[in-house]
Amino acid sequence: MYLNSIQIIGFVGQDPERRQVKGNGASFTVLSIATQRSWKDTQDEWHSKTEWHRVVAWNGLGERLAASVRKGDHVLVEGALVSSTYEREVRKGKKNVTVKQISWSIRADAVRKLNRTEKEPEAIASGSSHVALPELQEHTESAPF
Repeated sequence: MYLNSIQIIGFVGQDPERRQVKGNGASFTVLSIATQRSWKDTQDEWHSKTEWHRVVAWNGLGERLAASVRKGDHVLVEGALVSSTYEREVRKGKKNVTVKQISWSIRADAVRKLNRTEKEPEAIASGSSHVALPELQEHTESAPF
């Protein structure tokens, strides 16, 4: 049995960006989400660290996110962790060296706005296994668990 599931709660760092795959023209939306952790050190001083997460939403979910999510929104993202590997040439001394790069992103299945100014959180979901408002749920052919 395998499980690839992730949930993060954070703030949107910039307005969503709509993009298209070069080969087949499929559309997707990219979000940049900031999470933060804080801790006290041995001298009782507070420290914090911000992590930035790349979130990718495909098809209808991406369209709805682009239309409704803005910079500064507080959101809960549910999805799967996905890696991408590519090669890049870098100059090392007098010759070029090819370096293998790995980047990580979250493939969003559902995004819920948690803004305090809203009376009830708005859910935007993808797939039939998530509870969401019917008009915002993307229907896919995958079977529910």
